[in-house]
Amino acid sequence: MRITLRVWRQKGPEDEGKMVDYPLDDVSPDMSFLEVLDVLNEKLTLQDEEPVAFDHDCREGICGMCGVVINGQAHGPEQTTTCQLHMRSFSDGDVIDVEPWRAKAFPVVKDLVVDREAFDRIIQSGGYVSAPTGTAPDAHATPVPKSDADAAFDAATCIGCGACVAACPNASAMLFTAAKVTHLGLLPQGQPERAARVVSMVDQHDEEDFGGCTNIGECAAVCPKGIPLETISNLNRDLLGSLSSGR
Repeated sequence: MRITLRVWRQKGPEDEGKMVDYPLDDVSPDMSFLEVLDVLNEKLTLQDEEPVAFDHDCREGICGMCGVVINGQAHGPEQTTTCQLHMRSFSDGDVIDVEPWRAKAFPVVKDLVVDREAFDRIIQSGGYVSAPTGTAPDAHATPVPKSDADAAFDAATCIGCGACVAACPNASAMLFTAAKVTHLGLLPQGQPERAARVVSMVDQHDEEDFGGCTNIGECAAVCPKGIPLETISNLNRDLLGSLSSGR
């Protein structure tokens, strides 16, 4: 395949950015998208040009670091992480736009790299339990209804990639926040902080300048782990319950 990558280039947070075209030949359909960025960077290095900065780590769809906006879609045309996206999702001759996450709470560091420490601060505000866990208990030691266990597991699959923020017209991180609130709030170990947790995490979400949730659903549509929109309903129930009880 012959493709053209149109990549966002920005030297630093205070610099102006622009899209730059990079034609590439002999791109295999079996390459992952990040492999193509590697090929581009090898080419740029050999030409004594600055390589494109982008985040990545595991390349197995687990760490959530690799997110970029591809042709206007978070992670690209498939509901998966960028590192698990393959070039067979594109066609010979395509021009592919590659941009960083766009959100006030995710300032650009360089090129495709954004600062997602806002997510860390949301977790720090309440994403923990005080119950001593010790060693792993026997599976039957604390009975949990299967529906709760399944919902908690689904929420816990959130990898914090930020695709929900990039896709939301309001740049809301409510699906991320809801996933972190829900997976603890549905389990026995998470009950001591349940009321305080949701208030603290939503307050921190707003403090970080993420937008408000208006239930558009774009977040769930692009989530690579398929976290359902109903997770936000769980957060809202906990939040209203906490505020009405004054806790």
